[in-house]
Amino acid sequence: MAARTNALRPQRPGTTRTLTGEDGSGGTVRRTVLPGGLRVVTEALPGVRSATVGIWIGVGSRDEAPSLAGASHYLEHLLFKGTKRRTALDISSTIDAVGGEMNAFTTKEYTCYYARVLDEDLPLAVDVVCDLVTSSTVSTADVEQERGVILEEIAMHDDDPTDAVHELFSEAIFGDAPLGRPVTGTVDSVSALSRSAIHGYYKRRYKPSAMVVTVAGNVDHAKVVRLVRSAFDKAGALGGDDVPAPPRLGATKAPRGLGGTRVEERRTEQANLVLGVPGVSRTDERRFALGVLNAALGGGMSSRLFQEVREKRGMAYSVYSYNAQYADAGVFGIYAGCLPKKVDDVLAVCREQLELVAASGITRDELVRGQGQLRGGLVLGLEDTGARMSRLGKAELVYGELAGIDAVLAQISAVTLDDVQAVAQDLLTVTPTLAVVGPFDAGREFSAVA
Repeated sequence: MAARTNALRPQRPGTTRTLTGEDGSGGTVRRTVLPGGLRVVTEALPGVRSATVGIWIGVGSRDEAPSLAGASHYLEHLLFKGTKRRTALDISSTIDAVGGEMNAFTTKEYTCYYARVLDEDLPLAVDVVCDLVTSSTVSTADVEQERGVILEEIAMHDDDPTDAVHELFSEAIFGDAPLGRPVTGTVDSVSALSRSAIHGYYKRRYKPSAMVVTVAGNVDHAKVVRLVRSAFDKAGALGGDDVPAPPRLGATKAPRGLGGTRVEERRTEQANLVLGVPGVSRTDERRFALGVLNAALGGGMSSRLFQEVREKRGMAYSVYSYNAQYADAGVFGIYAGCLPKKVDDVLAVCREQLELVAASGITRDELVRGQGQLRGGLVLGLEDTGARMSRLGKAELVYGELAGIDAVLAQISAVTLDDVQAVAQDLLTVTPTLAVVGPFDAGREFSAVA
């Protein structure tokens, strides 16, 4: 595999560095570190008329103690409820008035708040997003009001068997570790969270040293830095305190070969299942080979699983494989939705395909198709400023490098049949873990997973 490129080395506050990869792909990327450790990274794309700003905080659901389960996601809701300078209506109407869009999302390892606007409206967007991230009031009234909204969101996910089976699988393969818990928290944990607990979590975790501001579009780096600095200064959020936020909870790799079956009984017309094994971490050098394997096994209409399960046998409408990768762990899984009476047959075909790939790898044609799928998905996925902004944020928070697009494409092209078979043999020869949501008793056995 090609060597990793452009590692994000430590940088002193008050300095600026150009990060554009040697291949020159994309726009010019620059990085400035402000007092307190706040990082500002921009990618200048002169050929567009939009700009997207995002503030990334290196905290997610895996950073929560059990008593704070769901706090990261709760905060994502609360920060839009009002600041010292703006009401909730002010926040939304200000962006609406310029035709922009604003939102946020929480994952297991980070949280992001972002806005996409015309390039001329970037100063407004930076001020609004920085204001809500640094100066939310997190009032008791808002905490109580939003609690009901979040409980409704949890209920919505619980009512969807597709969401429920993925949550059940995470619990099964990660156990009591933080990665096994739902990002939203549970009904019990959200109901128990107090305003003081959430506000304390906000103050401890939302430190400048744990934040990255990324901007992509028709922008000038120096102007963006001035805008960000001004917005944080208004909130008194930039100071000499560069003490990092508390470290995330310890390593949570799933036990290899854990196996086991989890069944959630629901009187549904369709059974939903996830069959999976421990995968690789986000920075594992084998991730490109695993990506090609994933594409060949269940990544599209030409994949083995789609052809064998749906096209040839008509056993299921939806079937696919997927990767989920984290800082120190990962999973590789297969999802299928089918009639309850066909579950064992679907599982048998899925298990057969896993064993075939582990024993014999994939074909040359599958390798080429898989590489093409990854390469096309990468390039086409970076055709807007929001995607470019996300690329910068993830590089800072989780990868520790900003790899040039051409360099990543080269790494994908360098994957060989031997690389794919090696990762298949390493990952797919353990007893898989199975999660099933459907009309089955909790003690129901599935012979294909024995």
